[in-house]
Amino acid sequence: MSRLMNAADPQPIAGWVPQLADPSELFDALEKAFDYRGDVTLTLADGRTVAGYLFDRRTGQGLEDSSIRLMPAEGGENLTIVYADIKRLEFDGRDPAAGKSWENWLKRYAKAKLAGESADLYGDETAGS
Repeated sequence: MSRLMNAADPQPIAGWVPQLADPSELFDALEKAFDYRGDVTLTLADGRTVAGYLFDRRTGQGLEDSSIRLMPAEGGENLTIVYADIKRLEFDGRDPAAGKSWENWLKRYAKAKLAGESADLYGDETAGS
């Protein structure tokens, strides 16, 4: 299992299944899921599971008037899910942007330039791999 970490919080994120014992834990976990750059899997109150990228959230006063928007991993229309319907949250796989920070890009760029290799401002598909 990947043990990637969120820069703002030293706790492992990829593979993490947070406890959602009370509303504050759910709000906190969904905030981390919004910042996470990988997919999440949600188990809903009706027993369904949905996986995808959480790209937006609307925070209200409580669980009933707060919602997230998710791009399903299998494609199709984006989903809007009310916080109150979320019973389990899993941070899947690996963070696809891990290791692709500005500092890492700059090091690769400088190394390529010093070696006399071609390097442009946009990088390439293989950078960081």
